[in-house]
Amino acid sequence: MRMRMPVPRVRREPDPFERQHLLRVRGRNIAWLPPLVMLLAVPVLDWITGGDFRVISWLVLVPGVAAAVCRVWTTALFAALAMLMYFLGDNSWPHQYRTGLPDFVLVALGGILSVLACAVRLRGQERMLHMRAVVDTTRRILLRQLPPDVGGLDHAEIYLAADSEARVGGDFYDIQPSPYGTRVVIGDVQGKGLAAVEAASVLLGTFREAAYYESEPATVAERLETRMLRHVRYCAHVGRDDAERFATAVLLDFPELRSERTDWGPDLTGLDAVTVDVVNFGHEPPLLVSPDGVRSLPLWDGLPLGLSELAPQTPRASTVRLAADETLLLVTDGVTEARDGSGVFFPLREYLTRALAAGPALDPESLVRLVRDGVLAHTRGGLDDDTTIFAVRRASEPMRRGPGAVHRTS
Repeated sequence: MRMRMPVPRVRREPDPFERQHLLRVRGRNIAWLPPLVMLLAVPVLDWITGGDFRVISWLVLVPGVAAAVCRVWTTALFAALAMLMYFLGDNSWPHQYRTGLPDFVLVALGGILSVLACAVRLRGQERMLHMRAVVDTTRRILLRQLPPDVGGLDHAEIYLAADSEARVGGDFYDIQPSPYGTRVVIGDVQGKGLAAVEAASVLLGTFREAAYYESEPATVAERLETRMLRHVRYCAHVGRDDAERFATAVLLDFPELRSERTDWGPDLTGLDAVTVDVVNFGHEPPLLVSPDGVRSLPLWDGLPLGLSELAPQTPRASTVRLAADETLLLVTDGVTEARDGSGVFFPLREYLTRALAAGPALDPESLVRLVRDGVLAHTRGGLDDDTTIFAVRRASEPMRRGPGAVHRTS
């Protein structure tokens, strides 16, 4: 006897247009409720006011309200119901009190125009959703999802775009395991818009290749500088206004975290601390966050990427030791230059010091969320620049052999 296995119910993904509705209660669309209330309220109000002040022609507002919040067929239905309600309500009065054919034509014409307006609104929404899907795809390519503990590192990232509609900007970051160690980069391209996104994409592409194949972090840094110069020259040759574009960045190299057989990194059990070589290209210096407090790393401060022709110099790396309970916090200037209503900059270091004094040491994910909440509270949600918050530390457990939850949020 064959047993019939129960078929699990698959939760239906909401339609993109359904997600656009503002009038929802417990996930259910109630956009039809305002025009329905108006459809019923106008005849009642018309009856109360009496024959000297007829308001039955106000039914023309019913399809107009539906056009603003409903779909095309729902709007057409309310337009037809408004004409029907007008006909019944007006004919219920004696002849001398009727508004007659002119107002009926007004209600009918208003319904037709409302249906057309609703169609135009939905077409605009469809175009907006398509553009948003393109932007989301671009962001996923530019700021790819990073597996947990990639390359022997615990990490967490939060990216906030200053333009809430565009949701992508010139900030970039990535982690690349290699046979020579795990490399990390975070940076900020000068300027905004698609030109900044393009510059960030070419830098990330160069980093992902150079960080894997080059044995020395100085060579990786030189490759990034050369790629930025080539990009600026190309833009100048094709007549684009990018001749003075540059990018600040921080390059981290963990030479002890060599990945010889897998991109998931080594087993770090037993290591008390790891060495970190840091190359700074005019970026905000990383903060070392530990249970003992917060301090800045003493680094050689180099020129931003793309400006080496002004003062040629070889990238210099600073070496630090990172203990198991220490976390490196890297941010873009969207954090350090965030201002409140009085123009006061966000005091990142003091804010972290107070938070650590009030509670236990924070893991990378809790740390980036703490900074995000502090920045948003300081600016009351009004970000003037793209903001990236990136925290990384040595993995405290052996590596997981497979993908897992991604810490990045935005």
